[in-house]
Amino acid sequence: MEHYNYQQTLKTIWESAVAKYKSGNTDPETYFDQSTLAALASVGLNTMDVFDYAEDFIKRGEPDFETFLMVSEARRDYFLTVQKGQPSAQTIASDALPPKDAAVKGIVWLPRIIPKAIAKLKGELPPETMYGCGGDRRFFQENKIHPAEFLRAAWAYMDDESKLIDWVVERKSS
Repeated sequence: MEHYNYQQTLKTIWESAVAKYKSGNTDPETYFDQSTLAALASVGLNTMDVFDYAEDFIKRGEPDFETFLMVSEARRDYFLTVQKGQPSAQTIASDALPPKDAAVKGIVWLPRIIPKAIAKLKGELPPETMYGCGGDRRFFQENKIHPAEFLRAAWAYMDDESKLIDWVVERKSS
């Protein structure tokens, strides 16, 4: 994918996925040809990174394209900058994530969203786990945080989770 206009290519891919889902195609394995998969991989993305956002957009009206683009950009930046364009060989286990009702400093979902965000940045989410799912979106709305902004904060505070927690507490109270 050409870096100068990658956002236009992602928009074309997104629009295609939205149209396929809207037409009744719910099989993500049929969405992209090898060329499109290679373009996605060149910026650290995969089929589910697009499919999950298109599916939720059609079913729930969110996240919109702009959120998809911003989240994808944070992943792309991490992939190209930190991972030097090399995908991780690891995938986290969905059942290893903290429970949905876990809380820290009174903030429910925060213990769960932190490892999800880090896994999203690293490209280590399994296909059945979406960064930006309904539970994540509720957390973001309640705490006045955009999903892409949280990814960038997770990246900034990756080596000190307590700073990320404090950042969320401060944001929530602002």
